[in-house]
Formats: sequence, C-alpha cells, structure tokens
Amino acid sequence: MSTKMSTTMSHGFKSSKQDFTFGPWKVTAARTHIMKSKDIERLAEEMHMPSLPEMLFGDNVLRILHSDGYGIEFNAIDALKRVNNMQDSVKVACAQEWQESRADSEHSKEVVKRYDWTYTTDYRGTLLGEDLKIKVTPTAERIDMEKLKAREQIMFFEDVLLFEDELHDHGVSMISVKIRVMPTSFFLLLRFFLRVDGVLIRINDTRLYHEAGKNYMLREFSTRESRISELQHVPPALYTDPNEIAQYLPLKLTECEKLEFPEKETEAETTESSQQ
Repeated sequence: MSTKMSTTMSHGFKSSKQDFTFGPWKVTAARTHIMKSKDIERLAEEMHMPSLPEMLFGDNVLRILHSDGYGIEFNAIDALKRVNNMQDSVKVACAQEWQESRADSEHSKEVVKRYDWTYTTDYRGTLLGEDLKIKVTPTAERIDMEKLKAREQIMFFEDVLLFEDELHDHGVSMISVKIRVMPTSFFLLLRFFLRVDGVLIRINDTRLYHEAGKNYMLREFSTRESRISELQHVPPALYTDPNEIAQYLPLKLTECEKLEFPEKETEAETTESSQQ
C-alpha cells in the first residue's frame, strides 16, 4: 500500500493530487481551483443551462481504478449532466413558492421553468473502463453500516468538493464526495445537499462499499426531503448541517445495486475462443 501526493500553487490556491494504492486498486483524489468564468460560460452553453453553480470545481475528481482498467469516478461535470433529468414536481412547486417569497428576485419565472436552479442531481458516479466494464444489477443486499462503525484503522481519507452555490443568498446547493480506506475495505459517500431557506431541505446520498476479496461493490442511493414547514420541531441551527439534519428528513427513495467486476480472460481462454 502506498500514498503519493503532489501539490502545485496556482493563483495562490494550493492544488493537490493524492494517489493511494491498496491491492489491485488505486484511489486518486484531485483538488484544484474553481473553474474560470469563461470556461463556466462555455460549459453552460454546451449543457444548454442558463447558469451553472458559482463555485464549480470542474477538475476535482475522486477516482477508484482497478489495475485491469475498470472502476468508478466522481466529478462535477457528470453530476451536473444529471440535473435536467430529474422529473420532480416538488421542485416546480418550490420554485413558485420561493419566487413568491422573493418578488424582488432577479430570477424570472421563465428561467425557473427553463432549468432547475437548485442543481438537484441524482448522480451516482461515472463507470470507467473500455474493454472491461462493471455490471450494475439491482440487489437486496445492503451495506452493513454496523460493520462500518467498528473502529478500524483509516489508512487513507479524502473529501473532495465538486460544486457549491448559495442560490443568491437564499440557501445552498452543494455536492461533495469523501472516501475512507481501511485495511480490508473502502467506504465512499457522495452527498448532494440542498437547502432553500424557508422552503425545503433535500439530501441525495450515494454510498459505495467494497470488501477486499469480493468481486463486487455495493451502491446505495437514497433521497431524503422535507419542507421546512414540517421541521418545526427541529432546532433551525441544524438546518445548515447535513450530518445533523439528515436524521430528521423522511426517506423518499432507496435503490440498492451490486456493481460486479468483470472477469479478465486468461490467455488460455483467449486462445481457445480465437480457435473456435
């Protein structure tokens, strides 16, 4: 197992790239500066969105790559590509409610219809691999959260922010991904957190877990959401802390998947299939 780290200074911002190798896996965590406004404008045009989050870390990435070339990564651009695909009636209702409460807002009603200004995304990661690909299937198997509570040595930890926006000072929309690697497993949490002040709090979580020796990872996606009017019993100080507020938000959706690793053909099998 080894860790490699490199840092470079750019515009006064320290960029870092860490590589951590364990078994056949390499975890890469890259953190660098916010995308320049001209690049954001160009990207917004390509994505047919009137605007993108004000803090967009287009080059930040957390990647888990197997030595055979397959794996999964988490990046901001792919997370944003999932924004328009969310069919969510609550969103429109909220937008109108938010609109009415902010009559002086610079958002016009037309803009609200044209894109999801909350940047809600159901992104669960980007699968990597050309010849060998991970196969995704629904499963009843769950991540053993109790096992994860066991005090095991953490050999590598990284937290990478992908984007954040303060919704014109009316809340926050952000997505970040963190990973911890233990001697026999790794656990990753990708969290999208949305708070529209006075209206709604929503958390979309993707948890990814792999135990050494198994030929798959488990991925669980969940959505929790509540209108703020239904959180009267919760101290408002918790509204800004995703870790604290999560337990008070009703669970709206859970999807569990098994990410099965491809098997690399041996030379004998390759020869055999070419002779047939």
